[in-house]
Amino acid sequence: MKFEDIIGQEEVKNILMSEADRGRLPHALLLTGPEGCGKMPMALALAQYLCCTGKHKTDGQSSMFDEPSKGSNSVCGTCISCRQWEQLAHPDVHFIFPIVANKVRKKEVCDDWMPVWREMLLRNPYFTYTDWLQQMEVENSQPIIYSRESDIIQRKLNLKSVQGGWRIVIIWLPEKMKEDGANKMLKLLEEPPTQTIFILVSEEPQKMLGTILSRVQRIRMPRLKDEKISMAIHQRMGIKLEDIQPIVHQANGNYSKALEAVTVDNGTSALFQSFTSLMRLAWSRKVKEMKAWSDEMSESGRERQKDFLQYAQRMIRESFTANLHRPELNYMNMEEQQFTSKFAPFVSEKNAMGIMKELQEAQIHIEQNVNAKMVFFDLILQLTVLIKNH
Repeated sequence: MKFEDIIGQEEVKNILMSEADRGRLPHALLLTGPEGCGKMPMALALAQYLCCTGKHKTDGQSSMFDEPSKGSNSVCGTCISCRQWEQLAHPDVHFIFPIVANKVRKKEVCDDWMPVWREMLLRNPYFTYTDWLQQMEVENSQPIIYSRESDIIQRKLNLKSVQGGWRIVIIWLPEKMKEDGANKMLKLLEEPPTQTIFILVSEEPQKMLGTILSRVQRIRMPRLKDEKISMAIHQRMGIKLEDIQPIVHQANGNYSKALEAVTVDNGTSALFQSFTSLMRLAWSRKVKEMKAWSDEMSESGRERQKDFLQYAQRMIRESFTANLHRPELNYMNMEEQQFTSKFAPFVSEKNAMGIMKELQEAQIHIEQNVNAKMVFFDLILQLTVLIKNH
């Protein structure tokens, strides 16, 4: 992740680059701010900037608040460190993040989850907490940073730097550290090894230990401006700016929320029609039409079928959440909202888990190449019972 790849936040970028070039970075830095403002991308960019051995240093003449010139690069992109950063595999950069320990899957510490973590970061550095839960496939659990992580990082930092430069520890959501682990981490922050920097990325810094907060230099990142988000989505997806602006305005400076809303709005019309048909037929119990629907779905490709089942699960979650009357928790376009306003009462605590289970099992069967006609007809038959039980 390069500084120039970050959306907006020019002031923060230039402050960090300037302080790094002058050798004035604190040994412990805390990045805070609202969701979707780019805290993790900023942490990654700073880490790569420190690791790069071929970057162009500033001459100290320009203002730290000047926006980087077009076409300029904060890192060289060709040295061994930059090549390692392309896969987030730099040996002197260590990550700590909340996990759900799973002895059966042999994933008990952050290092065990690193392939999954890297995959998510490389796909979308503007990920959310919900994205991470889905990536771990533990949406009903509460990840934490276990005390063991402090011992592991201390052992790593007792070793020499592999490449002879900076050693960097990026801690995502330090507020989720267990208290004994946080106290161990405090000792590292008080007496850090030489040429080591801790970058903490927090959504709720008020929940961190006060003693840790007193040991870090805090930089609060503001919400992104609508025009920055609109331009970023326009460049990424090619959607007209005038079509993006209403959705971006509702996102309130949250790039992650805006991107998800635009993606849903721009690519799910056919999936939405299939979903509404499924639910209406399940309610009406018109067997002939139910059979026709399952036959039609079975004729679409496997990827289309998997996309539909994933979309249906999302819509069930959105419908259930809509019953909480907390609109800020929902991510739907206007068409989906209109349907959900009438459909949500039919998704309750009595049947939501049952519906999700049927959809998930259907997805597994499709991935295993089970006969699609059987899968979808069985699915709609099961839903006829569950929808009535609300």
